[in-house]
Amino acid sequence: MIERLTTITELPVTEIGIEGRLRDVSPSGVATLVEAIRENGFVGRITVRRKKDGDYVLDGAHRLTAMRELGAETIPCDVVRCSDAEAAMFEIDGNLAGADMNTLDEAYFLARRREAIQKLHPEMKQGMAGAAARWFELNFSSLAQSIAEKRGITTRQVYKIMAAGSKLDPRDYQLLRSAPKPIALSDLIEIGKIEETVERYDVVEALAAGAAKSAKAARKAYRAARGDAPAPASPKDATLARLMDAWDRAGKRERMAFLEERGAEVAALFGEIDQGDAA
Repeated sequence: MIERLTTITELPVTEIGIEGRLRDVSPSGVATLVEAIRENGFVGRITVRRKKDGDYVLDGAHRLTAMRELGAETIPCDVVRCSDAEAAMFEIDGNLAGADMNTLDEAYFLARRREAIQKLHPEMKQGMAGAAARWFELNFSSLAQSIAEKRGITTRQVYKIMAAGSKLDPRDYQLLRSAPKPIALSDLIEIGKIEETVERYDVVEALAAGAAKSAKAARKAYRAARGDAPAPASPKDATLARLMDAWDRAGKRERMAFLEERGAEVAALFGEIDQGDAA
């Protein structure tokens, strides 16, 4: 259970550590905060976790770093004692509430959030069945709805994003964040299909280096390098591949024009999917 130490309202900036975070501090984000704080002063508080070996930031790493760069001696803060899982939830929810997360970030953070919930509630690990599954749905649905509205997608797609993120380890995530091209949900889903660790590492590294335009293309190159011939595509798979390739090739303007022409049909199909009636 989280314990709030209400008698502490500020701490020396040099005595607050930054460790084990899911996402590194962004230099550009810190630079923006430095200018804002220099102009308007520091507003609000950061959240700090008190452990036996010292104090560590839970929410506000960018603000803490900015205050260090400005030479501040202390920083306003809320100090708490909590478990590792509760600390993870602090960081995850603070990032998910932000507006600068892409699909890769959301996939990874949503998956880590589910893991944190399962650590706090071990009874949920057994297949997410029965009352445990309903509890998770109730406690995740509002967040899923918020993310869906922000990104203009369905809550069903948010769950798909979370499932894709569960396949990524910290190494995969950090490499994919450095990729020159944004990682799409289709890439994450494709990576999630990979069973061999060596192939997954190869595909992730290819995307991170910009050596492949998609995870599917990286997998094809990996199999070709091994001399593995791809299985013949069925007519259904070939049609789907052509549709996805056309979408990937299109720019934003062309995609918007397509949705203007076929948006009603797409919305109707999403409705069937959400109702579980799609063929």
